[in-house]
Amino acid sequence: MNFDWLAEQELELLPRLLTALGIGLLIGLERERNPTAKAGLRTFAMVALSGGTAAVLAQVFDAPSIYAVGLAAVMLMMIGAYYATGFSAHAAGDPESARDADPGTTTIAAAGACYLIAGLAVSDSARLAVILAVIVTVLLYFKSELGGAARGLERRDLVSILQFAVVAFVVLPVLPDRGFGPYEVLNPRDIWLMVVLVSGVSLAGYVAMKIAGPGQGTGLLGVLGGLVSSTATTLTFSRHVRSGTVAMEVARRVILVANLTLLARLAVLAALVAPSVLAVFAPVMGGAMGAGLTAMALSRRPEGAQAVLAVPRYGNPAELRAAIGFALFYALVLVAGAWIGERWGSVGLYALSAASGVTDVDAITLSNLRRFGLDELTAERVVAATLVAVTSNSLFKLAIVRFTGGPALFGHCLPTFFAAIAGGGIALVLATRIPA
Repeated sequence: MNFDWLAEQELELLPRLLTALGIGLLIGLERERNPTAKAGLRTFAMVALSGGTAAVLAQVFDAPSIYAVGLAAVMLMMIGAYYATGFSAHAAGDPESARDADPGTTTIAAAGACYLIAGLAVSDSARLAVILAVIVTVLLYFKSELGGAARGLERRDLVSILQFAVVAFVVLPVLPDRGFGPYEVLNPRDIWLMVVLVSGVSLAGYVAMKIAGPGQGTGLLGVLGGLVSSTATTLTFSRHVRSGTVAMEVARRVILVANLTLLARLAVLAALVAPSVLAVFAPVMGGAMGAGLTAMALSRRPEGAQAVLAVPRYGNPAELRAAIGFALFYALVLVAGAWIGERWGSVGLYALSAASGVTDVDAITLSNLRRFGLDELTAERVVAATLVAVTSNSLFKLAIVRFTGGPALFGHCLPTFFAAIAGGGIALVLATRIPA
């Protein structure tokens, strides 16, 4: 028993226990507004205090079983409360009420989570505990929205999620973590990790678009289209303009927002792969987005009549075939980048960025970020090469707009594309001087 430790830690433990109490009140407040829940504000506050106190006592007596027994007691208490409700209804001769009674699985699970999170708050992890408490409360509060979203997913959407699970949690852990091939740049685990990152961002946009459904605003549709595939979005809405199913201004806004979202997508990937590059990367991408949004706002026209916007048909971004295709392309870019960098230096880097950026900006950006992590490239060159790839990709999409959507749509989109590229270039010059 360690009562001396408890006496010394009293002043430090009090704020942690109060944090645990706040967690219980937060979760309990959400349950209090649910008329079917058998536990509310006071019950969850007590559960949280029990979890926090049990965590302290487990440390004082050096007996972790105290914490486990407390959790079992809380769960049995909650289960008993719901069982007693159903038993009372049967005893009163009201089988219909017993059948319709809330089974309480969500509230019981919330009580268990509250107890565990409260214990975490006492154990020097208050920030993590508060974050988890907020997540639990959000999941409880948005029950109808989450249920509707799940019911809105089709079989192919669930297959997409399952395939991503295979890509991320089955394939990735078994891959070797060492270099192979020319220049030893082909690390299977690193390559597949980039596949997971790109597929994950694309899948998030894909699922969000499916949940949003038809009829969403042009801004939201453009953002989600940019997360999934800005090229596919550009092609789809250029075709809509050609066929007359969507007004010119609507298509313009969706296409431009999707392509500006690509810049934010690249910043997210940079933050995940090489956070230290953001000091240069973020201002340049932000400058490009700011200039593009300004040009887009200045050239805005009335939308006019339009059909209800339909969600474009995208391929599954987490499909194994697509994942393997991206992995092969990314590996090719890695080898080409190492070879060209050795022979031609910066000139070769920018030439490769321009060539590969036509069809895929992600691969060359991730390749350059990897080389930055290995101290082979400076942050300035990584950002400059990314801007070259974005420029090449933008020119390709402008060609799609011109030859698929027609000269009028091309004329409406050109100023924003040009402003974004110019804004990024100016931001790069202002942010830093590119080494020779």
